[in-house]
Amino acid sequence: MISESNLNRYRLFCAVAECESISRAAEINYISQPAISKAITKMEESLGTQLFVRNHRGVTLTDEGRLLYEQLKTAFDIIHEGEDKLRRINELGIGRLRLGASAILCKHMLLPYLKGYIEENPHVKITVDCQSSAKLIRQLADGRIDVALTVKPENFSDIGFYSLGEIEDVFVATQTYINNLHIREESAVFEKANIMLLDGENASRMHVDRYFAENGIVPEHILEVSGMDMLIEFVRTGIGVACVIKSFVENELEDGSLVEIPLTVPINKREVGFAYMKNAKPAPAVERFMNFYENYPS
Repeated sequence: MISESNLNRYRLFCAVAECESISRAAEINYISQPAISKAITKMEESLGTQLFVRNHRGVTLTDEGRLLYEQLKTAFDIIHEGEDKLRRINELGIGRLRLGASAILCKHMLLPYLKGYIEENPHVKITVDCQSSAKLIRQLADGRIDVALTVKPENFSDIGFYSLGEIEDVFVATQTYINNLHIREESAVFEKANIMLLDGENASRMHVDRYFAENGIVPEHILEVSGMDMLIEFVRTGIGVACVIKSFVENELEDGSLVEIPLTVPINKREVGFAYMKNAKPAPAVERFMNFYENYPS
């Protein structure tokens, strides 16, 4: 790694080479002529070669000096190009934003927000990774994503959380299915109905499983479905009772095509929002993303 002192000497060396004058280079860089002469002498001693030929008109590069100058000029050009790109990123809002979300929350919560954000930040490169909440938290900790839309994690002191509100899990069915169920049996719904749940180890399924365990509920007939949208489609067909997020079926509950099953003990609501690492300095694109959501109309 090049030390700061050597980097400064290289910069002064290039200035002298371009000005062909120590005095002019000193004037441009607001430094004394003896200081530049000392820096050049140290470089020549360190490299074991003469870099300049001194004459009454100024200085000219030796062949060795020209070789070094051409290499350093290329390096400094690359540095300046990088600085220009960074300035352009800040000025135009160009950057990278790596988002993570569960498939459920991605469709119903992230996409409506993301549309407005993209309109205001058209130059940001955005990637979205759909995973379970547990995997998203691991990706966040590993630095593979910047922000995760997820259920509020528990026992993670190093994770910050910006809440977007609460979601409520409810059991719903068609009125026809409920009527037919009561005609056939007067037993509890969970004992006789087809109970349709999400499969796998996603946060929604684990949440309802905990609810069953805490309330001593053991469904007799379980039908597992791979996604929330498919689960809603299944319950619309009238083949069972499904556990879904209430806000995702608001229209169906309003028009009566689905009805909510009353529970003696309601399922605890869950808080959802954007999780991020507290100790990681956010990139400008990530800061703009968080600020956008803080000011986004509910």
